Amino acid sequence: MLENITALPPTGLLCDLLEFPERTRLTNPCPNFGWVVRDAAPNARATAYRILVATRADLLRRETGDLWDSGRVASPANRRRFAASLNVPYDGRPLRSNRTYHWQVRTWNHRGEISPWSMPQRFRTGRLATTAVTAGYLPEQHCFTPLEVVAVAPGHTFIDFGKAAFGTIEIVLTCRKAGTVEVHLGEVLSGPHALNREPGGSRRYRMVPVRVAAGTRTYRVALPKDARNTGPSAVRIPARLGVVMPFRYAEIVGRHRLPRPDEVRQIALTYPFNDRAASFGSSCQVLNDVWDLCHHTIKATSFAGLYVDGDRERIPYEADAYINQLGHYGCDREFSLARRTHEYLITHPNWPTEWLMFSVLLAWADYEYTGDLRSLARFYPDLQAKTLTALARPDGLISVAEHPPTAELLADLHYTLETPIRDIVDWPPCERDGYELVAVNTVVNALHYRALTCMRHIALVLGKRNDARRYAARRARVRAAILSKLVDKSRRLFVDGLGSVHSSLHASLFPLAFGLVPAAMRPDVLAFIRSRGMACSVYGAQFLLEGLYEAGEADYALSLLTARTERSWSHMIYEVGSTIALEAWDNRFKPNQDWNHPWGAAPANIIPRYLMGVRPLEPGFGRILIHPQPGSLDHATMTVPTIRGPVCVGFRQEPGRAFHMEVDLPANTVARVLLPRLRAGKKAVRFDDRAVRAATAGRCLAIDPVGSGRHRFEVS
Repeated sequence: MLENITALPPTGLLCDLLEFPERTRLTNPCPNFGWVVRDAAPNARATAYRILVATRADLLRRETGDLWDSGRVASPANRRRFAASLNVPYDGRPLRSNRTYHWQVRTWNHRGEISPWSMPQRFRTGRLATTAVTAGYLPEQHCFTPLEVVAVAPGHTFIDFGKAAFGTIEIVLTCRKAGTVEVHLGEVLSGPHALNREPGGSRRYRMVPVRVAAGTRTYRVALPKDARNTGPSAVRIPARLGVVMPFRYAEIVGRHRLPRPDEVRQIALTYPFNDRAASFGSSCQVLNDVWDLCHHTIKATSFAGLYVDGDRERIPYEADAYINQLGHYGCDREFSLARRTHEYLITHPNWPTEWLMFSVLLAWADYEYTGDLRSLARFYPDLQAKTLTALARPDGLISVAEHPPTAELLADLHYTLETPIRDIVDWPPCERDGYELVAVNTVVNALHYRALTCMRHIALVLGKRNDARRYAARRARVRAAILSKLVDKSRRLFVDGLGSVHSSLHASLFPLAFGLVPAAMRPDVLAFIRSRGMACSVYGAQFLLEGLYEAGEADYALSLLTARTERSWSHMIYEVGSTIALEAWDNRFKPNQDWNHPWGAAPANIIPRYLMGVRPLEPGFGRILIHPQPGSLDHATMTVPTIRGPVCVGFRQEPGRAFHMEVDLPANTVARVLLPRLRAGKKAVRFDDRAVRAATAGRCLAIDPVGSGRHRFEVS
């Protein structure tokens, strides 16, 4: 029945969370399907869908699914909102290993209109297995031309590609005679048009001699392996992709004609990445530059096919992966790399006590952003072990010093390292703000509290209600113990641990980020945090900023995001000169640091999640929170990718006088919008040019629900 086809076709098809499933092989015999419902009308929602899966593309053109025709699947009568548009499981004839299949989808909207069929998507199977490995892509090679090619001297060419990337270089060289030229690659300059050939630490530099023939030839430089980052624990890059290193600059030394810019290419290796999926711009140029730094970091450091800690080791770490995961969600509609890294870390854990518990946070974030609970279900027993409840004292607090892990717990954690598990707090150690490492550690127990919170949510969504009750009770006991035993009641501040009288920034920032600070303590804790500045590493900055925004301290959080101090992202950009986030604020804090560490890119998630305020209120973004916290910014606009389609938010304000905002929400979603309350006087709130009465929600004015489409808000 083809009449009344007036809706737009679905786009953004995902097969097992993959936008390009034809580039890999699925081992899952029952993949999930998802798509973006396209409808620009206000409050648009899909009420039904139909999926076809076929063995040949021509069958889809005839509207035939020889493997599966779902028929028209309507939203259940008891669901007033909308039909599914993601995580729809395959329910057709059994798929076979090592085959190619095709699928497409169409939808019905709430006006009774039928969409055209989506463009078909192709997927391939590998060897199907009941316990399927999460599918992902091999990294891909991309070519970039330089910003600048300069003749430093006869036979000496300097090249600047503008941004660092992991890869190698390809050059068209014209030489009069056969011989050898030197190709120098690196990240650091020693002066104008001069590559630093002794950058120190883990900053990268390499010279490769290249044999050249007489005449004009194209040469792709084959880099030698680095013994450390290709060791047994490192994530290996497929041999056919060659050896890569991070570099921005190149020098060619030897007799050759000066190449044209189009004869020089940076061959960069990355996971598939859509540069246009996210965008950000504001009235603050420093903030814009910080966003660009962190956005490029997420892309450039995806080269290994798993999240790794930079080029020195190329090893996944749980805390690094968590910051990387949230940043990736803020920059691209891509979910497989985060999930693959999380699942890898389940069985390849690292030594810090806190890092082990980050696996639970990784799992919950994966579910929040995808709405797909299969990974939670598969790894539920592992996640239970990762809460480290086995290390608990009678009061609920955990201590790896008082309760060393048993052989049984180490087996449950898949822990095989020779290094004993121990607390880390922050890294490098000089960034701990004088933290006193005692047996019962406040930072460790704050993370334990957060892991228990996430584990309770996980148990609930998996229908394990008895487990959820146990985690809720344990969480309450841990909270009570923290507030009774790890607080200096005279100063109303957290101390570093049981028996300590020292209060570091970390002892307060982690409890603040994880909701452990009671209202009565909040003024003192916030005053203390403001007094310490950025006395933490780039890792600690993630949770410092989260806690400040959760507490409504947007002005101070913005001042840290845009600071021009040594401990700032602007320092990385303007003084250090890196185009990828650093492992530490500066070389002096970590002399062996590398210049390509995604755990230093917290603004990639803080800007979309908190400054612009776009976060999921239910897993899979069926309900969305829009809660911008602009601080002193005059204006900002952002497109935030989600699994249901892009969310666009733009605001402008006259601080204390008026706030204007426009949002554009994808179909099949609703939002809760929180607007800033002006400081004085009666507030007039307008929603789509109509005066409305907004509910008070803390320091905000709430409008809920807001349907999909374009909307305008004004507080004056």
